[in-house]
Amino acid sequence: MTKKNSLNMVVLLIGITLNASATDVTKIAIFDFELNDITSLPNVPEEIIRTASFKPLLESEFQKTGKYEIIQIDEQDYRAENSGLGYLYKFHDIAGSLGEKFGADWVVIGQHSKPSFLFSYLMVNVVNVKTKKLVDHFDIELKGNHKKVTEHGIRAIAKKIGNRIKQYNSN
Repeated sequence: MTKKNSLNMVVLLIGITLNASATDVTKIAIFDFELNDITSLPNVPEEIIRTASFKPLLESEFQKTGKYEIIQIDEQDYRAENSGLGYLYKFHDIAGSLGEKFGADWVVIGQHSKPSFLFSYLMVNVVNVKTKKLVDHFDIELKGNHKKVTEHGIRAIAKKIGNRIKQYNSN
């Protein structure tokens, strides 16, 4: 091998190494969204199913970007840490510790608050696992309950979360 070829090989290896570190993915755990239905006819099956669709839709939005690895939290561990409706949503340190146990960098804890049959709120807390602190809170009003409204709301909240994580990571 000539000196020129050796030098080219070294440059190529350095480039590959730098590219690999530049394309590191952010590990994010998204907890199941909880339904907080305070309407006069709460927790109807359709609304339970709709709320259960939020997590997979949000995971899909993050996976599309190629910038995130979705970390799954063991259901048994999740139940052991979650003492009831809104517990992990309120206690960021516990949510962060649960995410840390499974190797996540970030945890997203969501609630679907439904005060009316006409609208509801998609609310999320974004927790930095390293600091175990709330970094941001987002909520979006969902007017109606059909699939397009849900998908639009999830896309909007995913964009907000992604932008905030990117902003936080660049500081």
